[in-house]
Amino acid sequence: MGGEFLAFDLGASSGRGIIGKVDQGKISLKEIHRFDNTQIHLLGHYHWDILRLFDEMKQALTIAVKDGHKNISSLGIDTWGVDFGLVGRGNVLLGNPYTYRDPRTDSIMDKAFKIASAKDIYQLTGIQFLQFNTIFQLFSMVQEYNPLLDITEKLLFIPDLLNFLFTGEKVSEYSIASTSQLLNPVKKQWEPELFARLSLPIDIMADIVEPGTLVGKLTPDIAKEIGSSQLDVIAPACHDTASAIAAVPADGKGWAYLSSGTWSLMGIESDKPIITPASRENNFTNEGGVNNKIRFLRNIMGLWLLHCCRKSWLNAGESAEYEELLKSAATSKPFKTIIEPDDPIFLNPADMLEAIAEYCRKNSQPIPATKGEYVRTILESMALKYCFVIDKINSMIDEPVNTLHIVGGGAQNEMLNQFAANATGLPVVAGPVEATAIGNILIQAIAKKELGSVAEGRQMIKNSFQLKYYEPTEQNTWNEVYDKYKKLFS
Repeated sequence: MGGEFLAFDLGASSGRGIIGKVDQGKISLKEIHRFDNTQIHLLGHYHWDILRLFDEMKQALTIAVKDGHKNISSLGIDTWGVDFGLVGRGNVLLGNPYTYRDPRTDSIMDKAFKIASAKDIYQLTGIQFLQFNTIFQLFSMVQEYNPLLDITEKLLFIPDLLNFLFTGEKVSEYSIASTSQLLNPVKKQWEPELFARLSLPIDIMADIVEPGTLVGKLTPDIAKEIGSSQLDVIAPACHDTASAIAAVPADGKGWAYLSSGTWSLMGIESDKPIITPASRENNFTNEGGVNNKIRFLRNIMGLWLLHCCRKSWLNAGESAEYEELLKSAATSKPFKTIIEPDDPIFLNPADMLEAIAEYCRKNSQPIPATKGEYVRTILESMALKYCFVIDKINSMIDEPVNTLHIVGGGAQNEMLNQFAANATGLPVVAGPVEATAIGNILIQAIAKKELGSVAEGRQMIKNSFQLKYYEPTEQNTWNEVYDKYKKLFS
């Protein structure tokens, strides 16, 4: 034991390089480099600056080597889902990838459903409908006769694309591929019927590999540039949520997870896909996980709402420290205003404060008047939406959920954690905060025979990181508010 692993965890607003060491029954972490990830607005579209991200990751490797981490066993990359880059003949990168918040998919689902019904698409994929899913991004390109498709040899999801830039190998890891709404979750292969019906080019899709697969080694020129050996590049669970769920410190049955960050991903682990009329009606998704598990979950708009409000305040020259905002929220009137976090108005507004105000006007609710009221509105509404989703999960499984595990950056938000317990009526276990990087490291360690199983890794997490526990309070009040406002949620 004692191996070191480098996890690259990239989110929609930032990325990190984290060294994880597995030794004597514990996992230790060391962040070596953090960098911003911002959308680039160009000619009416939003893109990711993939080459800058790649350069930041090379800087992280260089820093690791200079800091004495010369015996790293491997590196692994996880990112958000659905977005992709295109590679042409001769391994040419065909432009910067579009972001999932780009408006090119506005109204595209209705066009697709005229060719392939929502019922048929869901039956074949088990994936919830979001306008930015890969299927709709790709369909929009076909509809627009985008010339890039004529010269594309391979479509690679963001972590697959970065793996390619590091190794020259073009494969698609299962968990990230599953977010596309183009994969059959039973066969674990691309679904040819969908490609045919929507006139999508199936030949550009890469071969699918399982989490823990060795993609390749760093190319010689990159190894020379950073001053290291040709490290192994392992595909962990390349979708960040899949890596985060691998690090949930739970055992047995009956638990649900909430990966809390920019998005809130709430669900359960299942041995097989749950594809029923009820799961389609409730818009639940069946994404790939580790250990041949299915992540049966629902996407909920997360702390993006608070992040955007804070950005508006900072742009106006106002103070907006998180601690100050939460203190103000704690003294604000409860339940003054409730919003539906997943209303399309909140997806990518020019000004989140105005978007919330507009939502309130349309729904005849008071507009928050202070920063504290805005924050409390967001956190209470998110918690009530969690209750709604747990109710839907319980309606589709045999044994009800008995515990909620919250992992990720949002696990640090004690007010939201307590609200989640109050709204759902479930005990909440919060932590670890760095679940995504930890899960990434666990899969690498299993691939390298440093760990025997995910279960062993989860036990190691309990021994390594402090967890916080929350019990439900004020149940009657929260139940009354939920009954009053649940009609808002969808």
